[in-house]
Amino acid sequence: MMDYTENILREMINKVSGLDGEAMKRARERQSRLAKPPGSLGRLEELSVRLAGITGKVHNELKNRCILVFCSDNGVCEEGVASAPQSVTLSQAVNMTHGKTGVAVLAKEFGCALAVCDVGINADVCEPLIIDRKISYGTKNISKTAAMTRKQAVRAILTGAYLAAETADKGACVIGIGEMGIGNTTTSSAVLSVLTGRPAEEITGRGAGLTDEAYEKKINIIKKAVEINSPDPSDVIDVLSRVGGYDIAAMAGAFIGAAVKRIPAVIDGFISVVAALCAYRLCPESAEYMIPSHASFEIGNRVAMEELGLRPIFDLGMRLGEGSGCPLAISVLDAACAVMNRMATFDEAEINDSYLDEIRKTDAFSVKGK
Repeated sequence: MMDYTENILREMINKVSGLDGEAMKRARERQSRLAKPPGSLGRLEELSVRLAGITGKVHNELKNRCILVFCSDNGVCEEGVASAPQSVTLSQAVNMTHGKTGVAVLAKEFGCALAVCDVGINADVCEPLIIDRKISYGTKNISKTAAMTRKQAVRAILTGAYLAAETADKGACVIGIGEMGIGNTTTSSAVLSVLTGRPAEEITGRGAGLTDEAYEKKINIIKKAVEINSPDPSDVIDVLSRVGGYDIAAMAGAFIGAAVKRIPAVIDGFISVVAALCAYRLCPESAEYMIPSHASFEIGNRVAMEELGLRPIFDLGMRLGEGSGCPLAISVLDAACAVMNRMATFDEAEINDSYLDEIRKTDAFSVKGK
């Protein structure tokens, strides 16, 4: 029987240390010797250095990769804040294991395994390929009461952390973190509002699509949930237990579990980045192991990214969720590794790079005003 106490969580958090500065220094030195103008590969260079800091190795290959998808239902759906019925959570969780959803197709295309975990689907799940870590049959309606107990929130966080650690122990060297749960843009917006102090109007989007009337109702429900539950913004566990969801809490734990195992964890979209922010507030060092994928179409995504001090790799106007941005981001990480591992240095290419001496002393590439 796993222990889900806060002491266990604190012990896990204490195991997370910062990036390997020496490995990052060696990675920067190698990048400076590669046969190209300084900094000309932009974010790929940054990512290769970040990977070195995470793993402690200059040369990395992400041969084994896995997308973790945490599935849960949300009681607030009773208030009509979502365009889809709650039954879609179970249907899509099953469809993921059959390779039929967006994340499943993209994961297969880019060589990622897919692990689908039930932490709170509001139904009995008969699909054997879904990992059973159910905490309860969905959360309660946050517009009327707390989503879950504090003990359940801790259990959800540790469930995600344990699954991430187990995945790493089985050989995964990078994980993506996604979700499936109708109504979870509402819970994510509520959590983000509390953690940042931003009003609901500034960080709430339309999720999978809402009419103007339903959108206004969603904002008012979030305001009501925050008001009646009065979560403590300095206590992430309290915030998650009062206005969050099992999926968000488990994802936050997965980011921490990846940091413990010193493997990169890729952030997907809005719900994923809110979970990442929760992980960061619990364990600041965990943010150093996070790789953001895309700029989600959801308006709260930018706010959460800014809180984390991270910048998305790409912007394709995506708003699916599920972890669908993660395989694409991992393919970019592959490119960063390929450059570091196989590109020739000036010496190997038999090029005298002394012509770059003056250029390296200053910013010789930016154009003023551009």
